[in-house]
Amino acid sequence: MSQKITRFDNGVRLVTEHMPGTLSASIGVWVGRGARHERPEQNGIAHFLEHMAFKGTTKRNAREIAETIEDVGGYLNAYTAKDMTAFYARTMGQDVPLALDVLSDIILDPLFSQEEIDVERGVILQEIGQTNDTPDDVIFDWLAEECYPEQAIGRPILGTPERVKNFQAEDFREFVGGNYGGDNLVISASGDVDHDSLAKDIERQFAGLSYRTDPSPELASFRSGQKRVSRDLEQAHFVMSVPAPSLLDDDQYAAQLLSAVLGGGMSSRLFQNIREQHGLCYTIFSTLNLLRDHGQLMIYSGTSADGIDPLMAQVAHELKTFSSSLSAKDINRAKAQMRAGSVMALEGAPSRTERNARNIMLHDQLVPIEDALEKIDAVTIDDIAALADRMFAQAPQMVLYGQIEKARDYDSFVADLS
Repeated sequence: MSQKITRFDNGVRLVTEHMPGTLSASIGVWVGRGARHERPEQNGIAHFLEHMAFKGTTKRNAREIAETIEDVGGYLNAYTAKDMTAFYARTMGQDVPLALDVLSDIILDPLFSQEEIDVERGVILQEIGQTNDTPDDVIFDWLAEECYPEQAIGRPILGTPERVKNFQAEDFREFVGGNYGGDNLVISASGDVDHDSLAKDIERQFAGLSYRTDPSPELASFRSGQKRVSRDLEQAHFVMSVPAPSLLDDDQYAAQLLSAVLGGGMSSRLFQNIREQHGLCYTIFSTLNLLRDHGQLMIYSGTSADGIDPLMAQVAHELKTFSSSLSAKDINRAKAQMRAGSVMALEGAPSRTERNARNIMLHDQLVPIEDALEKIDAVTIDDIAALADRMFAQAPQMVLYGQIEKARDYDSFVADLS
């Protein structure tokens, strides 16, 4: 593998990884601006903007954008996160210049046609409605709002219908002008790619982006508490969260192992003890949301109206006894899962492309996978136990939704954790 980085005068950074023996390639543009960089009245505009990028430029209409890539057998997509927006394509190696041309076109020269905005507005309102009708989706949006009240990080990525209904072309131009600069843009490509050729194309196509140092988003401030929404659903849905280490904290590796042991798979504590042994649910898991300045551990499950109280009791028991019951077997299994998952993911060009882009955005350099694996291996049982004691000693945020009349109250749940 051959990795190269070029930093352009306007702040744009290019990272490539040539993968011998591959005929295809993955290329994408990562913009370090997402939902977390919106003002309250802009909530949802980063995601709406992602949609509008595909709706036409001065060079191509929406159909031509899609056909240009699909005519050569490739695909084009995008996503919006709290801290970034990504636009990416997968093509054969010889079509990488074409993919870059399309990506630069949709990012740098979107038309923001009012007609297209009105059409896509309806699509996004349907997307919001679908999320709101899906309990195990909307409950995570509510959790974020409760964990981070009055903060951009806590607002939903999709926005609210009230905001989405009001966005006009000038709103998109203002957001792009205030957020899309060369200093927060990373172009990453892997597979059958030529770094020097890409660098020449990028220098020409992205030369118009200016360099500027944008302020960092407000630091996340976690709030404990609860939200309960009673509704006549088939199940009672439960999710809880506590703060966790950030992506820039070396304790993130212990946190990832902790989450894997706790609820990361079929062999995890939550799955084996709550689903398999007690039969209290079909789905239960833990997951981490790690950002530059903050992290959180979340536990989710759905159960019956009668099962919600014993499920909450069992979750509390697993957290209370977690550190004292850790074994070398638990940790070794979690390490094996993380090592294998990390290595297997990097066998494909898209995964390498994304990992390299995120490394550049976070560290401004590539962190070898071997370094990450060494840090995983260096984590001890005592490290995980100490982190668990710190994390689970914090008062959690909790959201309950559905048939929750029999759920225990917040104070009782917190007392069970002590």
